[in-house]
Amino acid sequence: MKLLIKNGTLINPHGEKNGAYDVLIEGGRVTKIEKGIEINGAEIIEAAGKHVLPGFFDMHCHLREPGYEYQETIRTGAMAAARGGYAAIACMANTNPPADCAAVIGYIKSRAAEAGYAKVYPVGAVTAGLRGEALAEMGELKEAGAVAVSDDGRPMMDANLMKNVLVYAKNFDMLVISHCEDILLANEGHMNEGVVSTELGLKGISRAAEEVMVARDAILAGTYDARVHIAHVSTAGSVEIIRQAKKAGVKVSCETAPHYFSATDEAVRGFNTNAKVNPPLRTKEDAAAIIAGLCDGTIDCIATDHAPHHEDDKNVEFAYAASGISGLETAFSLSYMNLVKAGKMGLERMVSLLSYNPCKILGIKGGAITQGGEADITIVDLDAEYVLKKEDMVSLGKNTPFLGQKLAGKVIHTVIGGKWAVRDGKVI
Repeated sequence: MKLLIKNGTLINPHGEKNGAYDVLIEGGRVTKIEKGIEINGAEIIEAAGKHVLPGFFDMHCHLREPGYEYQETIRTGAMAAARGGYAAIACMANTNPPADCAAVIGYIKSRAAEAGYAKVYPVGAVTAGLRGEALAEMGELKEAGAVAVSDDGRPMMDANLMKNVLVYAKNFDMLVISHCEDILLANEGHMNEGVVSTELGLKGISRAAEEVMVARDAILAGTYDARVHIAHVSTAGSVEIIRQAKKAGVKVSCETAPHYFSATDEAVRGFNTNAKVNPPLRTKEDAAAIIAGLCDGTIDCIATDHAPHHEDDKNVEFAYAASGISGLETAFSLSYMNLVKAGKMGLERMVSLLSYNPCKILGIKGGAITQGGEADITIVDLDAEYVLKKEDMVSLGKNTPFLGQKLAGKVIHTVIGGKWAVRDGKVI
């Protein structure tokens, strides 16, 4: 199969070429990046007025399978990822059974291979059964194909166990992705602790519940010369702690998600359960600090923390609603609108945050369009606007506070491994 992308603008900060170049794809790989390519027998992808980007990589999402297929399956999640411009995704271990052994890792890989669409990289559990007690067999998980370990969704409350996790993972060169939440300080809260929670009469979650654990994990990583990756950063305090840790030479990386710089706790007004997420949406000051952290390199990448839920899990009183936002299909638009179009950063920086940087953190090839490299390419129309509608979403989870909003910047085509995954905005 030959595909020729013509007349687009290549945004490729970590590849060999940028600008007005054609891209030829043959046998699943990029074989030419040149101006004015002409070749017989190739299908032409006309990209005039559009931008050609390396396929995105989401290092933090939830696909729910096995165990919670009514919320999402590996197939529907991989389809939603492709529609959002993602060539690859890394799925968290909090399934049922959890991904704490080679059998479950193997199952996920097998199901992903059957599904096609976005490539799926499993993240293994840190502890057996996600119980926060005995360590999972990290060597076995890595051999089976896990690209990192995390008990995401369940914080590691035992500091000594977290120390052991970091030291043990270091022996296998496995990245530990930490869900930073002190559940005692969170105190079964439901949203950000502040003016809005007080006015609504909802129990709040203090920023300290996140920040004290970020500080703890940074200190442990520094003390034991180990790597740690902080998931879903949501507060200004967390950004500053990580900034100072990096200056001190600590091997800490981190991510945030688009909803933490695109929305605030004001979205909860009206008891909108689609705005319930953990950690919670914070304030405009926190969102501004997160954008600053993305701009200055404190925050390394943008992940979606895609957390699909069935509508029955959200259509209840706010206190009983499940936490999570379905984010794979809106991540590009929200990032473009609030970072690039808002004048906070250039498009090249945003592309690095969505593609190359997460690949680099996990040690996976990708995030750049290179001659001879695998053809994972996303073509976007920055001028396109659309209203997000539930019926247009591919994910089984329609739970997002951005429903009904006009979004800017749209994924038009996604090519994964040299094959069509999304064409003209539609999943193939």
